[in-house]
Amino acid sequence: MKFWGRILVNAVLFIALAGFFHSSFYVASIWIALLASVVLAILNAAVKPFLILLSLPINVVTLGLFSIVINGFLLQLTAFFVGNNFRFSSFGMSMLIAVLMSLCNAIISSFIGGRSRD
Repeated sequence: MKFWGRILVNAVLFIALAGFFHSSFYVASIWIALLASVVLAILNAAVKPFLILLSLPINVVTLGLFSIVINGFLLQLTAFFVGNNFRFSSFGMSMLIAVLMSLCNAIISSFIGGRSRD
């Protein structure tokens, strides 16, 4: 998938997951979801490689499961930058949203951004 397609998919996922977990995850509007998607993409490009490198020993010991914590932290950081219109009730909820978004993105990418057929 291209960059803007991934941004739109993440915005739709934010709205859908906020509707599903309405008491634990809040997104004010679709515009806030789009803003949060852009902020998350910037953080994934700028901060995530440094965090992965910094946490490499614990990531190896946990067989990569620590990356869920890193993704949850990046979502919390996104909520901090976006403001009060995008928030989580707890760090555990941000980790759950990170797992669900990763699964949904993997499924959507396999259908949309799949191999070209000859």
